[in-house]
Amino acid sequence: MGMGLRNGFLLILSCVVTLSLSVLGRPATFLEDFRITWSDSHIRQIDGGRAIQLVLDQNSGCGFASKRQYLFGRVSMKIKLIPGDSAGTVTAFYMNSVTDAVRDELDFEFLGNRTGQPYTVQTNIYAHGKGDREQRVNLWFDPAADFHTYSIMWNHHQIVFYIDEVPIRVYKNNEARNIPYPKLQPMGVYSTLWEADDWATRGGLEKIDWTKAPFLAYYKDFDIEGCPVPGPVNCATNSRNWWEGTAYQALNAMEAKRYSWVRMNHVIYDYCTDKSRYPVTPPECMSII
Repeated sequence: MGMGLRNGFLLILSCVVTLSLSVLGRPATFLEDFRITWSDSHIRQIDGGRAIQLVLDQNSGCGFASKRQYLFGRVSMKIKLIPGDSAGTVTAFYMNSVTDAVRDELDFEFLGNRTGQPYTVQTNIYAHGKGDREQRVNLWFDPAADFHTYSIMWNHHQIVFYIDEVPIRVYKNNEARNIPYPKLQPMGVYSTLWEADDWATRGGLEKIDWTKAPFLAYYKDFDIEGCPVPGPVNCATNSRNWWEGTAYQALNAMEAKRYSWVRMNHVIYDYCTDKSRYPVTPPECMSII
């Protein structure tokens, strides 16, 4: 596949990821804190390890993961997605406990589109092995025209997915009602790039048009602030961690207003209202934001 990239016979989908990682404030290059998990021939470092390039061709995608796992905190990155016709592609940024039977996972998945159609962001949450909590939002801006910040906030009280500090999804800790909440398993940070034209765009009706390649997406300012595991024993239970503070235990008034605006105007799918899948509304959907 490397020869194919050099001679131009293979069409490629590539993205550049600029890293500015901080673990409790510590900057790092790619090799300090990340490892390649899939197809090392399709990942190369750029700018002294402050950026990497991921390549998806017709034979393979690729991915990488943090060397360490984290328990609670905030993860964010700035992303500039693939412009034009990106149907059938998926770019993902997520956290995962890598424990299949009782997996915890927090997902951002950016689903490619046909030219002129809005990008869709799918989020999903796995708690104690139970997933199938998909929600989809059509973005209110062109995510390929400039960088935007995508963040996951995770503490003992709630999980919040943000885009440019606008909350698009909230999952509250309702363990008191016997609703699973991820709080015991640390999670690694992952990014992958792959072809998923069997489901990604209009349920698989739209396929990748390789004649539009190469496709480019860019990531920068990748930041983790959280408790590394292994690490300080009491970090995850320390109520003085900034992400556990009162200001982050619930949405503030402005966030709640923005969240309502997103829910009213941009949500195109919510498992909570899908009666064909869930004739009885799942209990976590009844929680008060």
